[in-house]
Amino acid sequence: MRFQHSAPVRSAHPTLVAAALTADGLTPHVDVREPVAHLLATARDRLAGGPEGGLPEIRAWRRAFAATGLAPTRYRCAAESLLRRLRRDGDLPRLHPLVDLCNALSAAYAIPVAALDLDRVAGDLVVRPATGDEEYVTFTGDVERPEPGEVVFADTAGRAHSRRWTHRQSGWSAVRDSTSRVLVVAEALHPRADTDVPALHDALTGTLAEVWQVDARGAVLTADAPVFTVSG
Repeated sequence: MRFQHSAPVRSAHPTLVAAALTADGLTPHVDVREPVAHLLATARDRLAGGPEGGLPEIRAWRRAFAATGLAPTRYRCAAESLLRRLRRDGDLPRLHPLVDLCNALSAAYAIPVAALDLDRVAGDLVVRPATGDEEYVTFTGDVERPEPGEVVFADTAGRAHSRRWTHRQSGWSAVRDSTSRVLVVAEALHPRADTDVPALHDALTGTLAEVWQVDARGAVLTADAPVFTVSG
């Protein structure tokens, strides 16, 4: 399968830099407390300088959401939501070791990070405007239809794995204890995205190797190299 952003999405957001990474052989029986604590300490240090809405990474996503007609303080990118929760509660909930790690990376870098169960994705996965026919499953099992033109992660079967781009993931492909193969995607739009996204990618790859002892394979995607091919 292939992961990529559609031409309309890249045209509308020319500063977009993304990283896509796959790993196989994951289990929930690992300890990520140390790397998560380190990353959340970094996020708290950044929040000490002011609220998350002032971070350049978050401002860039707010502008992108506003450009698509979304109210940016009603629909927030996932990284902003995590940072708001961290500022309010002082911590993030623990769900699954990989999800916890990705959430901590997202908070530390202020970059949305999506982790999907690859075995729950049918065919290619494209970030594109919805047609209105896609099916999105919430975490409670409800079924929604994204609005036509809304940016979603859509697979070949017409299932939407996100709503409003980086606002909310789908419960259908959420990482769970039975998950073994994953696709992780990080996306950024701010001026330092070409530096920060590769750094996040390297940090995730290193932790997967150290904690899970698996070799991840990934790539940084740009307008010049927009497609990541998943083998296997």
